[in-house]
Amino acid sequence: MRRPGIILLALMVAALLALTAVAGTALVPAPVSAEEQTPRRMTAETLVMLYRVADPRISPNGRELVFVLRSTDREADTGHTELWHLRLDRRNHALRRLTAHLESSANPRWSADGRSIYFISARSGSAQIWVLPVDGSESRLITSLPVPVAALAVSPAGNALAFSADVFPDCPNLLCTTARLKKMREARETGLTYDRLIMRFWDKWRDGRLQQLFTLPLDENGLAAGEPVNVSAPLAGDVPAKPFGSSEAFAFSADGSKIFFALKVQDENESWSLNSDIYVANTDGSGAPENLTTANQATDKQPIISPNGKRLAWLATEGPQRWAAENRIKIRDLKTGKVRILASRWDRSPQKIIFSSDGRSILATADHQGTRALWRVPTNGGRPTILAKGGWINEVSASGGRVVFTRSDLANPTELFELTNKATETGGLLTARELPIKARRSVRRLTALNLERMADVKTGAFEQFRFSGADGDTVHAFVVRPTSYRKGGKYPLVLMIHGGPHSSMGDQFHYRWNAQVLAGAGYGVLMIDFHGSTGYGQKFVESIMRDRGGKTLTDQKLGLAAALARYDWIDGERVCAIGGSFGGYMVNWIAGAWPDRFRCLVNHDGMFDNRMKYFTSDYIGYLEEGFGGTYFDNPAGFESFNPSTMVHKWQTPMLVIHGGRDYRVPETQGIGAFTALQRKGIPGRFLYFPDENHWVQRPANSLQWHREVIGWLDRWLKDPDQDQE
Repeated sequence: MRRPGIILLALMVAALLALTAVAGTALVPAPVSAEEQTPRRMTAETLVMLYRVADPRISPNGRELVFVLRSTDREADTGHTELWHLRLDRRNHALRRLTAHLESSANPRWSADGRSIYFISARSGSAQIWVLPVDGSESRLITSLPVPVAALAVSPAGNALAFSADVFPDCPNLLCTTARLKKMREARETGLTYDRLIMRFWDKWRDGRLQQLFTLPLDENGLAAGEPVNVSAPLAGDVPAKPFGSSEAFAFSADGSKIFFALKVQDENESWSLNSDIYVANTDGSGAPENLTTANQATDKQPIISPNGKRLAWLATEGPQRWAAENRIKIRDLKTGKVRILASRWDRSPQKIIFSSDGRSILATADHQGTRALWRVPTNGGRPTILAKGGWINEVSASGGRVVFTRSDLANPTELFELTNKATETGGLLTARELPIKARRSVRRLTALNLERMADVKTGAFEQFRFSGADGDTVHAFVVRPTSYRKGGKYPLVLMIHGGPHSSMGDQFHYRWNAQVLAGAGYGVLMIDFHGSTGYGQKFVESIMRDRGGKTLTDQKLGLAAALARYDWIDGERVCAIGGSFGGYMVNWIAGAWPDRFRCLVNHDGMFDNRMKYFTSDYIGYLEEGFGGTYFDNPAGFESFNPSTMVHKWQTPMLVIHGGRDYRVPETQGIGAFTALQRKGIPGRFLYFPDENHWVQRPANSLQWHREVIGWLDRWLKDPDQDQE
């Protein structure tokens, strides 16, 4: 039975987008007149209900696009995804909804002839593969397997599919897995035994299953023509890697006879090893997989095949224990086996890569000075150049001579854009709510799906600035003004510290740590890309090795001082520091190492005791690199920046937040911090989510998280006489 909430939501989305058939503004909802608009502030409710665009895929001929649109079902307290389609070769590229069902549809992949789209949906009772003709015919079920499937890919030759499924590796068939799971559920004994790490990973205890890679032959009509073949079965590892892996982990050869995939072997070194490899296997399952990257004892991932099928490229790091190592693009001639590194002197770390349509270059996203830019890396050895920058470019698709990407910034949620050589194609699509992008070619905005929901939302103005940080190095930061800003006023400030630490609190619209929600609550927001952040060169990234609380803290101090000197609207007496993951660790460290600066602190899933974090986390290799070895070999390295050793100096009120299913930073870390506050008599509050992991993802929990965080800020920072909304 379909939930009423889903049906109503589907009708609302369809009605909204039915208004978009105006020539030249096909994907921009009808604007609301100025008289009808009443500016309102950004709230957590607004954030939770925004549409989220993802996984754009251009058809083989370059004329059409399919993508995933996520909406929020408040009744079911979850996100819901459907597939949408648009024409790229028409000025009036009308948007069309392809799927509408109680169960989500995701992972769209074009058939080789471009006439159909394969996708994954649980509408048959479990996640299975379906195919949908683009001409509007009904979708057809491709698989009816006894186990759910995930991470779909289609052979360029149209002769096979690839997907992953969780199975017991010693089972001879899929029915064996379902029978064993049933037996485990019905057993009165519930104990699990382990002989080595990793026992639990991210947010789940392991039960012996592996996510293995299967291929499925297709007939001339694109339907299943046989039984699935497990092509990664001889190897003990997940394809794709959990928990964030996708079909980026594998790729077919041009003729569909082989499949390349990335896999990290689950052995006794898994918790502190980086070594993953690129394998190649026959699609029909004959023979054993061959390891193509045995020489590299570090990470090899994201295999991609050139359009002509002659070259394999992938991302690789160097050094067996360099967890902060930059990604390098390697390319292999599949005939000769010769391997080259592209742009070996490029001081950026690509995150995602695809081949351009002509195969002459690789398109890569990489962090760049507080943004994530789209780069072109020539395969002939030329220098990388930026195709588009400004904001946060995350997902990219290239086919038929076209390039489409997703992009957001600090004030605008993710939408779809296209690179084009024709400036006239820009038309009027950027007039409603413009997202400025600097590009070597023209950029055409394809969608404005959140325009109506954001049209009357007043966002805080933001800008990036630089200051002299630790060791005199240039450090970048963003500042966002409160939406209630008036010239001459004074406003409280939130110092938001990013996680990682090897990431960037850049120019992006974050769906959890969203600066505009805080700005809407009356706060200025300061976000510093401290030493260790990405996008400023590898030396900057690795500068905090064995110095976790040194330069990072100095940058916070100097950055806050620089912001106070630069922006006279900031009330320096009313400042709170907040952060999650590494940012939460920094909040705990600040509580003892900078105890007299802030009126309040917010620590989300932050490390409190380095020693016990080392002995209880699912992954410990990154701790060994960051602190200089194992805890038992170098306890001084861990204790030198251990927040728990500084509790005697704590005095600042702190809100502690933790997820019960966070196995990266176990919940006892949050409990420890709250215990310290209580024992010292410092005002504190503990917010516990038993069903969340390192992140808060359920819509209702997100609203509670924001309510608690903003309530804590209001308690310690708001001045009723000064802060007028």
